[in-house]
Amino acid sequence: MHFEQLELKSRKVYVQVARDIACKILTGEIRPLEKIPSELSLCQMFGISRTALRESMKLLSAKGLIESKPKVGTLVRQRTHWHFLDSQLIEWIQELENVHPFLSQFLGLRKAIEPEACALAAQNATVEQRKQLSVLIQNMSIAAEKHDMDAWTLNDHEFHQTIFVSTANQFYIPLGNILSTLSHQFLAESAQGGRFCLEEHRAIYDAIMAGNADAARRASIELLDDGNQRLSA
Repeated sequence: MHFEQLELKSRKVYVQVARDIACKILTGEIRPLEKIPSELSLCQMFGISRTALRESMKLLSAKGLIESKPKVGTLVRQRTHWHFLDSQLIEWIQELENVHPFLSQFLGLRKAIEPEACALAAQNATVEQRKQLSVLIQNMSIAAEKHDMDAWTLNDHEFHQTIFVSTANQFYIPLGNILSTLSHQFLAESAQGGRFCLEEHRAIYDAIMAGNADAARRASIELLDDGNQRLSA
């Protein structure tokens, strides 16, 4: 196991260290139940102080990645304890060379929650929220026509975020906020090199505008079908 000494960046040193260790855990280079190097070894590898390293360990521990045991040392925890919805952990996942496995699993999460969110939005969206969806679907249509990936990703992201807010269910709103970083990355990756799925998005929009919860749910399931999502392969 080897770590490069850090070049000072804008982020705090202890965050850089935590990120580097987390990436090795996330990629499996350091496996669950494996003991990580000693405090002294890590300080020498990174070229940092013990104070900074201890802050890094606290950060990793708070995300469920590691735990320290007396007379044993610091071990990587099982994946079931990792806080995958932690916004900072999501950012670190995005920095991995192979983010595909995580994004594919994220598709499974979307399948579990988005159809019901669309159904609730059809029932509860306000006039202003429906107007916002109208603007976004129009922008998405223009982006798809021009094959403008950046504009599509931006508006597609806002489209789904607006649906979460439109559920009128307070538990969906923070969930949508927590997932927003990875969702943005997922939308960009799943559309790149594939089709924009404009008609599927329009079917969701039409159902919400008509107040048809069942149709909105079905349209969302269709959008998230494996055949429409390049990352599902």
